[in-house]
Amino acid sequence: MMKKALGVYGVDKFDQLIIEALSKNARQPVAAIAEQVNLSRSAVSERIKKLEQNGTIKGYQVLLRESEKDHVAALIEIQHLSVKCDEVVIPVISRVPEVKLCYGVSGDTDLIIYVRAENMQRILQIYETLNDIEGITKIKTHVVMNEWINKLGS
Repeated sequence: MMKKALGVYGVDKFDQLIIEALSKNARQPVAAIAEQVNLSRSAVSERIKKLEQNGTIKGYQVLLRESEKDHVAALIEIQHLSVKCDEVVIPVISRVPEVKLCYGVSGDTDLIIYVRAENMQRILQIYETLNDIEGITKIKTHVVMNEWINKLGS
């Protein structure tokens, strides 16, 4: 039975090298990984299988074009009750460095902001900051999955 150490089950130096190789390119052949870590193909295959079975490797993912960039973008709709939006809401929004655009719009939504952050955790923190503003009644976040047209630049 493998011992759990720092949240990872019995990972030795070879397992760590295999994990690093898979992190760089999960689609590379086992033979290429075997060459990098100086083990046989069968040993690498067996180690990968064990790392998957014990939960160290939880899966592999496909990154979409937008996700490959070094940021996450979102459009955030805000509704508020503030009569003095420019004195109450806008100062807080303007202090968030990831906010790149802020528009006052007509309709049910009062503001739409465009945010570029380093990860989803930061988007959540921005959401929580916005939610703490007095008079905010609704926030709706749309994560940008793909950018089809951008005539403004990035």
